Amino acid sequence: MKLIWCVCLGIVALLHNVSAQDLVATNMLVFQQKNGGWPKHLSGKSVDYYRKYSDEEKAFVKRELDNKDATIDNKATTKEIRYLLKQYKAEPNPAYLKAAENGIRYLLDAQYKNGGWPQYYPDLSSYRHEITYNDDAMINALNVLYDVTKKTGDFAVVDSTLIQKSERAIQKGIQCILKTQIKVKKKLTAWCAQYDENSLQPAMARKFELESISGSESVGIVRFLMKIENPSTEVKNAITSAMEWFEKSKIVGFKMADVDAPSLPKGRDRVLVADAQSVTWARFYDIDTNEPFFCGRDTIKRWKLSEIEHERRIGYAWYGTWPKDLLEKDYPAWLKRNG
Repeated sequence: MKLIWCVCLGIVALLHNVSAQDLVATNMLVFQQKNGGWPKHLSGKSVDYYRKYSDEEKAFVKRELDNKDATIDNKATTKEIRYLLKQYKAEPNPAYLKAAENGIRYLLDAQYKNGGWPQYYPDLSSYRHEITYNDDAMINALNVLYDVTKKTGDFAVVDSTLIQKSERAIQKGIQCILKTQIKVKKKLTAWCAQYDENSLQPAMARKFELESISGSESVGIVRFLMKIENPSTEVKNAITSAMEWFEKSKIVGFKMADVDAPSLPKGRDRVLVADAQSVTWARFYDIDTNEPFFCGRDTIKRWKLSEIEHERRIGYAWYGTWPKDLLEKDYPAWLKRNG
């Protein structure tokens, strides 16, 4: 009897899981814009694909989406493409495949001629027009197109006519990456989180995101470059130089920690504390001096985390171990493959 009950519970859980997946995929179809991309927000709130929307709400979504809010920020568009292709494999609904392919076409359309991607397309207002590595936006797009060209996993079913277009887009993207690698005193380092799309110079995005060398976004860029088969000398130099910069810029014997601070909002603060076993990197390094810096909403560069407002101190990832696996695992493996 106990065995039968367990089997029944398993079937119920499986059915619930399938139902939840269907709900997510169905909602993704609702939120997709005519240009093939997806937004990350609706009426100022993050899109919730796990919510069951009424017919009236779905109609509101269609009215509210003005075909300008499509973005690659926060994995928008790329995560929908991947999810729908995965779901198509489990449930071959032609609408899922069509939506995913239209999403891929959106990525191709959104790319600048110089190979970069803006954070949003076609809305290029404010800093949305900048070439955006921030939060791996451009790299997420390139990784999707890479999987299209290789017909990797769930991408095996994608329209073959998209392969050649994706290959061209990847080559342009690689050239953009190489051109935007920051050089200091004639030596290549790493990358800024965003760039002016015309001059290809590091640019400021939000008020607390100044021009810098990024200890975070540069990791995703290098990982993508490491995927290139038979890399050119230029690509090899870009990777090697970035790895040298990561090694040079690591902060040994410290880690970021949240500490109790009853007198402060939310009762906590965020500080860098000594820890002999730890190594960390700053999110932003000054381009000229390579010193870590911090910035609040006043856009003033500070050299101590404690000098910016509390809301920004605890509301942003100022330190992290982003390059650790890259240095210890990925780079040695890449060197073994590429000499």
